[in-house]
Amino acid sequence: MISEITSFQNGSSAASVKADLVLPESPQKIVDATLSAFSTSTIDILVNNAAIIGVRDRTEVTPADFDNIHRVNLQAPFFMVQIVSKHLPKAGGGRIINISAIGSRMGAISEYSVYLASKGGLEVLTRSWAYEFGPAGHTVNTISPGTTKSDMLDQVPAEFLEKYSKMTPMENRLGTGEDIAYIVSWLSGEESRWITGQTIAAAGGLAMY
Repeated sequence: MISEITSFQNGSSAASVKADLVLPESPQKIVDATLSAFSTSTIDILVNNAAIIGVRDRTEVTPADFDNIHRVNLQAPFFMVQIVSKHLPKAGGGRIINISAIGSRMGAISEYSVYLASKGGLEVLTRSWAYEFGPAGHTVNTISPGTTKSDMLDQVPAEFLEKYSKMTPMENRLGTGEDIAYIVSWLSGEESRWITGQTIAAAGGLAMY
């Protein structure tokens, strides 16, 4: 991925950081490594994208399952924002973008309740943060993808993917990383400066709200 970014030869660069978001010290580790890699004290954009899913019937969920999912999907974004907020541009223009899941609004997907609860919590944090960061000129928004091709989707049964592909009005297909990346790019730019506290459904019409 890093070589692909640098291959554009347009001044873009990247760095990798290995961290386990279950561990409470990881957000600080990620931010410190980022500031060091780019020799900067400012972070303009944060995208909270990392997540774990956990496919299990509610009768089989253990306290450890519940804790791990919420640590990665909800606690880690909270503390990433807490730490990154110290480094947002003083003049405003910072962008915080959270990645949720369309299922958190649909309520009709069994065996994913803990995962979807964590994503719903992230949407609540988005609205709270929008009020907190707005006066300083920073926006906070959520993108809510539908069923989107990713490594995490390998844990999802094929019949589930087929079902939701057929249910998606736009081309009856799964989403792609590129579909979501275009929206991340737009929310990261100046063109979206008047959008904050919103959850944008990026699901090909799978759910409409």
